[in-house]
Amino acid sequence: MLHGARDLLIGQRTALINALRGHFAELGIVVAQGARNTRQLIALIHDEAIPDLPVTARVALEPLAAMLAEIEAQIARLDKAILAAHRSDPVSLRLATIPGIGPIVASCLSASIPDASLFQGSREFAAYLRLVPRQHSTGGKPRLGSISKMGNRHLRKLLVVGAHAALYSMKSGKTRTVLADWARTLLAKKPFKVVAVALANKMARIAWAVMARSVIYEPGSHGAAAPTAS
Repeated sequence: MLHGARDLLIGQRTALINALRGHFAELGIVVAQGARNTRQLIALIHDEAIPDLPVTARVALEPLAAMLAEIEAQIARLDKAILAAHRSDPVSLRLATIPGIGPIVASCLSASIPDASLFQGSREFAAYLRLVPRQHSTGGKPRLGSISKMGNRHLRKLLVVGAHAALYSMKSGKTRTVLADWARTLLAKKPFKVVAVALANKMARIAWAVMARSVIYEPGSHGAAAPTAS
């Protein structure tokens, strides 16, 4: 429920940011993309000395800025609650040892998958999240297609976002693990976003092992995991 409420608020925040950017663009005022850069636009709304912002535009945009500030405060409140739940959940703490999986993703996985052993294996779990290509068979020959958009969309989105963040670190070469080496090798052949989805697939499979076998992730053991201390 915490994650559902947070996801809804993030969608509303994105809509408000896009609305503010669009209205300012009509006035010829453009800033770089990103939630942080929107603060520059909000500062312009509150600065009455800006000549490029008509009074009527200021009246129209002030409610949007106020709603955005309130939503961000509520998201921060939910983040604190999710972090508290993460710290009190042993499964979530183990999941957070996986690269690209932080408290948000770990707690969502733990809450959404109460019994990972119900899946026959890691690939079935990745297929449940739709992080494997669609398969088409013609004349007995299987063909792999694109990644499906069905399945648990929220978990898949969180894993892909986490994979993007982890991949940026791996790409720099600072991370020296088997998983990072694999990702860098794939980056030499495939586009960044394609590799990010492939990495999300790896993360999902490792997450299944962590949950189903009550283990923690060990970076230097080819994605294997070690049992937790009893």
